[in-house]
Amino acid sequence: MMDNKKEKEELRGKNLVELEAILQRAGFEGFRAKQVYQWLYCHDIRNFEEMKNIPPALRAWLVENFSVGGVQIIQTLTDADGSKKILFSLQDGLHIEGVLMPKGRRWTLCISSQVGCRFACAFCLTGRVHFRRNLTAAEIIDQVQCARREILNGESPTNIVLMGMGEPLDNINALIPALHLLTAPQGIAIPTRRITVSTAGVVPGIRALAEAKTGVNLAISLGAANDTLRSRLMPINKKYPLPELIKACQKFPLDNRRRITFEYILLKGVNDSTRDMKNLVSLLQPVRCKINLLCFNEEPRLPFKPSTPETIERFRDYLTEKGFVVAVRYSMGRGVKGACGQLAAGYLNG
Repeated sequence: MMDNKKEKEELRGKNLVELEAILQRAGFEGFRAKQVYQWLYCHDIRNFEEMKNIPPALRAWLVENFSVGGVQIIQTLTDADGSKKILFSLQDGLHIEGVLMPKGRRWTLCISSQVGCRFACAFCLTGRVHFRRNLTAAEIIDQVQCARREILNGESPTNIVLMGMGEPLDNINALIPALHLLTAPQGIAIPTRRITVSTAGVVPGIRALAEAKTGVNLAISLGAANDTLRSRLMPINKKYPLPELIKACQKFPLDNRRRITFEYILLKGVNDSTRDMKNLVSLLQPVRCKINLLCFNEEPRLPFKPSTPETIERFRDYLTEKGFVVAVRYSMGRGVKGACGQLAAGYLNG
């Protein structure tokens, strides 16, 4: 027998205008849409019965015709550094992972945009999961809401980064509505400056994100500063090579205090030579940016080793001397396989 619950449209993910139209078409008062909106995005409800100021007839109609959203936390693993790797289940039985990372009294939540990933970056385990499907706007949002309700005692994460499973700009049609709802002042209300979207370099997606005027930050996973090596490490570069990527970044709108972040993962003997260092300077000089040097998280199924601490410091010192804002990032969550490039949600059995 078919489970009709799975066929219902998700109500989470609708904006206020869409909710008003839905309710009015069904014969309900338009002002109820604001109440429904607040329950969905301010109170993080898990079912329609929690909507206490909604008339029973409307609640019954919503139960019959919609689902609230199907994301659930089914496991949380805590690392020694305080990071929490979160396993989310989706309504169709698939799984994704996220990571909640502490820094003092602040929490950064790393969320996913797809189940798996189609881009197969050589240094990322998620690419070996392969692509299963895009997440909906509701599923992107609900990762934040689940963490807020079930782990953070109703408090919002301080920062959100879309750096989990998947390529956010490969799912632009769900990403843009999700970003607008995450930042809406009357809704989830995360400040735009506190949200960062990371991409492997999907140039049309960068343009679309700029045109959508979401106000969020942009981060580019770079991997290498020349086309030959970058194409080997990140196949997306064959379609959108570095000159095209840099041009899109130059045109990305930034206010006076913002910079595009370039994430450069250092791989021993692969992209950490003096020549690589100089290529990186030449490539990024035309862009107002900052550089994060990432330490590779060693994984037996990936054919790389991390650069030595001495090499990392040499990179940092050289880039700093050339006038760049540089930070070295040591990933959190490594003890529970929740660090950068390690998210696979159990699809690889280990």
